[in-house]
Amino acid sequence: MTTETLLKNGKAAAALLAGGIGAAFMGFITTLSIALPDFSKAYLSWYNPAGPLSGKTTLTVIVWLIVWAVLGKQWQDKDVDFDKIAMIAIVLLLLGILGTFPPFFDIFAPAA
Repeated sequence: MTTETLLKNGKAAAALLAGGIGAAFMGFITTLSIALPDFSKAYLSWYNPAGPLSGKTTLTVIVWLIVWAVLGKQWQDKDVDFDKIAMIAIVLLLLGILGTFPPFFDIFAPAA
């Protein structure tokens, strides 16, 4: 006789979705910084040698960690629809990649 322990997938799903949300946020903040250069200079330049990249990456990591912590706590003992979460995470990842793609974000750059 064997005893089988089923593991809940909530923590793994939370990590996956948090990664997707983090990637989407990076795409959003990158596009926003191009569209609003004054915002970028004023609020995203936290370390002058790196310029706005310092704020974009730091904010992205903060968002990712907060989302991961909140979802991880909420889903720690739950079994969630992992396939659905994975698809959402993939879509968010693709949106994040799109937002950091120069031909895309240059569309939003102000006219010089």
